[in-house]
Amino acid sequence: MRGRTRRTAAAACALLTAAGAPAQEANPQPPRPAESAPLATVAEARAGLERSLGRLLETQNDDGSWGHPFPDHPGDDGFAWDTYYAWQMAAHGLACLALVEAPATPERSAALVRALEWLAAAPLPVRGSDWDVDSTWASLYGFVACVGAAGDERLGDGDLAAAVRERGLAFYTDLERRQTPDGGWAYYDDPPFTARPTWATSFCTALVIPALLRARDELDWPVDSERIAHAVEAVRRAARPNGAFAYDVSIVPTTWTGTSIDAVKGSLGRIQVCLWALREAGVGWATDERLREGLESFFAHHRFLDLVRLRPIPHEGHYANAGYFYFFAHHYAARVIDLLPEAEREAWFAPLRHHVLKTLADDGTASDFLTAHYMVTASTSYTILVLSASLPDERSEG
Repeated sequence: MRGRTRRTAAAACALLTAAGAPAQEANPQPPRPAESAPLATVAEARAGLERSLGRLLETQNDDGSWGHPFPDHPGDDGFAWDTYYAWQMAAHGLACLALVEAPATPERSAALVRALEWLAAAPLPVRGSDWDVDSTWASLYGFVACVGAAGDERLGDGDLAAAVRERGLAFYTDLERRQTPDGGWAYYDDPPFTARPTWATSFCTALVIPALLRARDELDWPVDSERIAHAVEAVRRAARPNGAFAYDVSIVPTTWTGTSIDAVKGSLGRIQVCLWALREAGVGWATDERLREGLESFFAHHRFLDLVRLRPIPHEGHYANAGYFYFFAHHYAARVIDLLPEAEREAWFAPLRHHVLKTLADDGTASDFLTAHYMVTASTSYTILVLSASLPDERSEG
């Protein structure tokens, strides 16, 4: 969303005083998905997953990539030419992550290796223009993909593993350059245009925090702890007392109410990723109960995401929702569900599967905003990630 929203500090301060709450309740509450929500079974999820994975493999290019670095959809114009390549690479990163986390077969493993070879060797995207910083998407999801693939036995410990690590650190270097003074990342910038952007969003910042933590703590990559802490604080600062998360981050936030994008119904695409990031970062305020409350809001107000899926104008929906938040939101809802006690996860996954499966085309692809190649690759990959997460652990080689 272009432009900057202005906020006062009072609302954020009221929420952040609770940051010292314990990470787990002594008496966790039972799951509370909407009783009337349509459900989808594990068997239905497996069938949909097979269709989506089959199509993902069919559409992989000979060089291991997906899509192409130019626009192919009417109305998909007005951006810097470099931006289309950046979107291709960002969607490619999601496809890599989907293949890492999907149940493995020899064909999928071979596709993953080819995809990672392309990701590790392709030229890095560059900033397209003064305001157009969409290449940040490639660095965000490229880094997440490299961290997700690192240590996967299908890479071995040879040249490809080393190349993935090197490319992951190259993405990280780019993220270092792009982290704003407020602590986050985004895809546009506002005047005065500077080498380091000045505008950041809560959701772009949140999506990379768990990967930064894993790179530092598990992979021993040289990731700066202060940068992580700065990003975590940016996401915490975006939290609102009503359970929403502001669209952007700023040192002095204000709260919009009513029908704004920062109301709960306008925050449906951000609540889950922000809660997931804060919980993974060890912020005690992000308790199981808050995770459940976020999921409750997601399912209770899901119609506002349904209403904007595939609508071509960004933020034209109620509460300024945009179509391209649909699969993003569902993916991170799955991440949140995985943080809850195992006994209650299925009650949340069943309606989540339904909302993903109902969108699939006959060939297994999905899209939530336009039908540009990068949106189809990204949406289909998000779908695979959701459905894979909702299944029992079946990632053995078949």
